[in-house]
Amino acid sequence: MDWTPVLDWLASHGVRILIIVLVGAALYYVVRMLVPPAVRHSLRVRYGLKRRVKKKDEEEVEKRARTVSRIFVGTGTVFILVAVILMILAEVGINITPLIAGLGIAGIAVGFGAQSLVKDIIAGIFILLENQYRVGDWVRIADTTGIVEEINLRRTILRDIDGIVHVVPNGEIRVASNFTKEWARVNLNVSVAYDTNLDHAIAVINKVGEGMAEEPYWKSLILKPPQAIRVDKLGDSGIEIRILGDTKPMRQWEVMGELRKRVKEAFDEEGIEIPWPHTKVYFGDVAPQMALGEVPPPAAPGKAQPLTPEDDAGE
Repeated sequence: MDWTPVLDWLASHGVRILIIVLVGAALYYVVRMLVPPAVRHSLRVRYGLKRRVKKKDEEEVEKRARTVSRIFVGTGTVFILVAVILMILAEVGINITPLIAGLGIAGIAVGFGAQSLVKDIIAGIFILLENQYRVGDWVRIADTTGIVEEINLRRTILRDIDGIVHVVPNGEIRVASNFTKEWARVNLNVSVAYDTNLDHAIAVINKVGEGMAEEPYWKSLILKPPQAIRVDKLGDSGIEIRILGDTKPMRQWEVMGELRKRVKEAFDEEGIEIPWPHTKVYFGDVAPQMALGEVPPPAAPGKAQPLTPEDDAGE
């Protein structure tokens, strides 16, 4: 068998195909290596951040840069791959002009037939441009709450507290609630008994919040010490006091858990009661003492009806 035509083809077209593949790989490497630093630098310039910045601002820039970089790298990879494939087909001898025209017509048909897909992509563009949420944020979208693991132009992937992964099309998102953008808030109520000195209870709560914010570990998480701001509610069993404070993103739950523990310990030391619902239950045939004028409950069959105060006076 004469291998000369094959060798001649490989010597001409094979080398070109190899060059196309190598150039495509180099472009992919450049996009992957240069886009994230470029995006990070542009965001730092946009936010006006210098070398020495607050850690909170640096974390915000890093979240935003990581999210946008993934979109740019993914989109660039798709364009590079399509270009490489088309160039290889042209080098092999396949006429790609009808193919490109066919892809254009198919794109128009898909655009009309897959309106939900176009809707998802447009919504994804606005999510990124408006910086509604980023990878690593804890959000509630489409009645689903969880941490954002991945975003692209079509869908958002969440993982909830049970570890369940939810894939949410961007077009289904009407309201996006971000629990961890820039800062978060401690927001809780603590109940005390009705006979409690409220000024004393508020002073104890404020002392606990200030002391917690001065400790090295909690100081790194708390932006504004938790403080009692008002009497929030006169409840059925006790008086509720509202506590507010600011923390770093994603740390409000950790701070609230520790604050509840410390407030309980401080209340125990100060003798402040945290109330709970009480229920009175009566057993046996002895009727409870009734107020004057109160109608007694009907007697059970075969048992005497208890006398009311009026009956007793009449006799």
